[in-house]
Amino acid sequence: MPTYISLIRFTDKGASAIHKSTTRARAFAQAAERAGVHVEGQYWLLGDHDGLLVLRADSAGPVRQCLRDLVSAGYVRTSTSQAFTAEEMEANVSKKRV
Repeated sequence: MPTYISLIRFTDKGASAIHKSTTRARAFAQAAERAGVHVEGQYWLLGDHDGLLVLRADSAGPVRQCLRDLVSAGYVRTSTSQAFTAEEMEANVSKKRV
């Protein structure tokens, strides 16, 4: 099952409502699970980004939809990448190119 890492930054709206961010995070996790996306971790960060999500799903489609729904609420912006284990990376780079 592919893993996706999403870095989060609060918008002005999100920063002003930071005291409710854990409540919103729990609601996101519940909605994501209903959509077939497993939330492996939600973290708040100090530094260049305000948060980090670790998501797993059978395909990118449900992840994209969940993150679109999250961003459309206006509290955060995201930057998401697919992540690979060492075994997955080895399988990716060992494939012959045509």
